[in-house]
Amino acid sequence: MENYLLKDLDATQKTAVKYCEGPQLVVAGAGSGKTRVLTYKIAYLISQGIKPHRIMALTFTNKASNEMKDRIDKLLGYQASQNIWMGTFHSIFGRILRIEANKVGFDSNYTIFDAADSLSLIKTIIKELNLSDDTYKPKAVAARISAAKNELWTAEGYAQNNDFLIQDYKENREHFHAIYTKYAQRCKASNVMDFDDLLLYTNILFKISPETLAHYCQRFDYILVDEYQDTNYSQYLIIKKLSSTHRKLCVVGDDAQSIYSFRGAKIQNILNFKNDYPDYQLHKLEQNYRSTQNIVNAANSLINKNKNQIQKKLFSENTIGSKIKIEETITDGLEGIAVAETISKLLADNNYTASDCAVLYRTNAQSRIMEEALRKFNIPHKIHGGLSFFQRKEIKDIVAYIRFSVNQKDSEAFRRIVNYPSRKIGATTVNKIFQFSEDSNIPIWEIINYPENYNVGLNVGTQQKLKSFANLIDSFAKQIETSNASEFLVEVVNKSGINHELFSDKTPEGISKYENLQELFNAAQNFCDQRKALAESDSIIDYLENISLLSDLENNEEEDNNENDKVSLMTVHFAKGLEFKNVLIVGAEENLFPSAMSIQSTVELEEERRLFYVAITRAKENLFIFYATNRFKFGNVQSMRPSRFIREINSDFVEWEGKDESQTPSYTNERTGFDEIFESKPQYKTFENKPQKQLSQVPKGNFVSVNKASKTNTGTIDISAYKVGMRVAHNSFGKGEILEIIDEGSNSKLIIKFDTGDTKTLLLKFAKLLIL
Repeated sequence: MENYLLKDLDATQKTAVKYCEGPQLVVAGAGSGKTRVLTYKIAYLISQGIKPHRIMALTFTNKASNEMKDRIDKLLGYQASQNIWMGTFHSIFGRILRIEANKVGFDSNYTIFDAADSLSLIKTIIKELNLSDDTYKPKAVAARISAAKNELWTAEGYAQNNDFLIQDYKENREHFHAIYTKYAQRCKASNVMDFDDLLLYTNILFKISPETLAHYCQRFDYILVDEYQDTNYSQYLIIKKLSSTHRKLCVVGDDAQSIYSFRGAKIQNILNFKNDYPDYQLHKLEQNYRSTQNIVNAANSLINKNKNQIQKKLFSENTIGSKIKIEETITDGLEGIAVAETISKLLADNNYTASDCAVLYRTNAQSRIMEEALRKFNIPHKIHGGLSFFQRKEIKDIVAYIRFSVNQKDSEAFRRIVNYPSRKIGATTVNKIFQFSEDSNIPIWEIINYPENYNVGLNVGTQQKLKSFANLIDSFAKQIETSNASEFLVEVVNKSGINHELFSDKTPEGISKYENLQELFNAAQNFCDQRKALAESDSIIDYLENISLLSDLENNEEEDNNENDKVSLMTVHFAKGLEFKNVLIVGAEENLFPSAMSIQSTVELEEERRLFYVAITRAKENLFIFYATNRFKFGNVQSMRPSRFIREINSDFVEWEGKDESQTPSYTNERTGFDEIFESKPQYKTFENKPQKQLSQVPKGNFVSVNKASKTNTGTIDISAYKVGMRVAHNSFGKGEILEIIDEGSNSKLIIKFDTGDTKTLLLKFAKLLIL
């Protein structure tokens, strides 16, 4: 039986599976067969006589545990996995708490709050304590409560910790402990636990009841843990306590793929395993079965720059493969075009399917440009781990403001925005307005403008709130004829309070939403630039129509039945655990990847490097890395430098598209000719409270290469710099060839056939072209 079970394993995997004598750390490099080793080890333990019900196996997802159970049953030929205590941390210890709940003050029939339930209770408590939900944002409070519980700080312990109280006072949240205390009291009185409680109370149970801990230590002969590098302090301590007697513990993970510190994961758990268990055995799985030799070697050369790590050297016996291709583009818009062109070539020249390709980015907001470019090239694609850009809540909220400003009969837009951001106008009030409007045939707009004239059943305070809201919308409506789309958008997000609402939310989700807000402004500015170049209207009404068309396209793409043959778009975090034949990493720039927030911290920078390593090791056959030298943020142009991670990859394993080694970028602060185009120009209005400093503004002049197109003393473009047949690039339309030049002085035009097949006539003074 043993020989049969282990026949498909390599020598290192086999050794790791067979070792069962004590604490064991299996460091499984990317693509080295981690799940296979864990699955085979459980099957091996059962084949050696250990009863399935005496094995505990902890995973991070239900999907992982279900897949492992299926594999174990196939290996053993019967349903052995049914009796294994296998599942997520929350499911396994929730099961134990069902039995032992009375020992920690709960009934065994306790219910479990999901995230929405917890948030709802927190909102209620903030209101009861007469606290501002602007200062105490419910999601931020929920995140802080979760973080406290994961560090095993109960509400009582938190309230007695002077360091926490002083810190909260300095950060203007001195009443947080009161919210946490009331939240914990309410949960206990209601016989309710949230997800973090399942681990917190397990730790409390094992602390206050040594006999219970002893029982469960004896209950299990072997404990296995998947993705050990992702464990938090609470999970780590439970594992340590349960394995303290028999010390039959196997943890599997990869410190080089520890990328979830923002969720509470602690890389020190895996790095310090040798200190917690001095008699441990270390097994390194270093053969990568996924990627080519070039990709593996490139990944090694990058991750070796980290000091905090378990030393290992991955190797591959697959083909050498092509070198990693690195491509520089002038703007982020052209980056999207370059990505779409690369994928088009892969699909046409190499017999790859769309599903063989994945575009990976650091932040969700980067998806918009990629979606737009792939759409232009008619490449089917799908967002994973999120929604397409214009389907995201924060975007739909802003669009609803625009819709209602343009059309006050749009009742669904009104319903969405009347209390966002919060104006203390509740659902009951809104329902009364809708019912009265329907019964009396009086428009909603009329009612909210003059609520005192109608017997809707609203108090004076609510009437004033509605009138203030109506005045706000009216102020927007008056600007429709005089503002372009980007200017109008600035007014809406600032005066509505959406900008402040999103900016002040410092949770990872809040930061992502604010980045999406920035990207919406970039999209609006880009729309205005395109329309000016084409001598077409750039009003907010035109932009709203454009958004509606894009939203419709997104809906059609999501409903497309050919689900399995689409390019995958996702963040690098979401990509962990996945693999693709072709991977395209975009936005490889300083302050983006690595993120601006990480650069000042060695610990955070090392995590960013691990994240880049994860991105690289998703690729099986081909890897492409793109970066832009200029990126639009809030309609401003920011000069960017290529990510340090690109330079940290050994040059033997990369090739630069369109460059030789002597032309590859360095990390000096040298200015480029492109920078000069964006200086000494009129400035657009920008959002308030931006997290970054003021940047060089998008010009109202021309976008040309200073080195190749000269400017006259008046600042206008010298049309003689352009020739028929010349290759040029536009941030939105991509690369193309000039077919005709129409010299009409300040209204000179270029007729350009772009590589997408479209022919455009562009006003030169607004075209912002780069000569290639």
